Amino acid sequence: MNTIVVWGAASGLGAAMVDYFHRQGESVIAVARNPSKNPRLQALGIPSISCDATDVQLVEKTVAALPADAWVVSTMGSFHAEVPVDYIGHRYLINALEQHKIQRFLLVTSLGCGDSWQYLSDAAKKGFGAAVREKSLAEAWLQSSTLDYTILRPGGLKDGDVTNDGELSQHTEVHGLIHRSEVARLALQLLTDKASIGEIYQCVDPRLTW
Repeated sequence: MNTIVVWGAASGLGAAMVDYFHRQGESVIAVARNPSKNPRLQALGIPSISCDATDVQLVEKTVAALPADAWVVSTMGSFHAEVPVDYIGHRYLINALEQHKIQRFLLVTSLGCGDSWQYLSDAAKKGFGAAVREKSLAEAWLQSSTLDYTILRPGGLKDGDVTNDGELSQHTEVHGLIHRSEVARLALQLLTDKASIGEIYQCVDPRLTW
């Protein structure tokens, strides 16, 4: 059994990932700038590491402490932060993973990244386009790395239970919503599928409405 290391585990999608992986019986390590923001980590007995991913030395130190066969998942992101983690944090993380030969990495970004930018509405580009562009840079950095990577771009995120209705797709225009726990289910599915290495997927739950 591989250890799954979740970066961005203090809240939002990262917290949902940790919770889902733990419930599936996986060994999990949580990494976040402030892990104490997620009280579930202590309640579930999940080991955690405090790391500001915009600090290259902290990232290198954290990655050096991880098991060599770890599966790494990142949901890191920031909105209107003075130093956005979306690109630079992932650049530091990807470089450190390469250096320490930790190969398996799943990066969670969002619809609108990379070649799906053309499908974002003008309102979305104005509202959170800067964050999407930062994430797109992270995707590009990852794609030129030596890691066994998979990229997952979920739609609009909501809280809720696993539905088993989330759908993965590639190379097509997609819009919609998905529960964070359902993204976690799909992420674990992709991590265990060698055919997903080097691939980019989108995911939404067509049964959810705005």
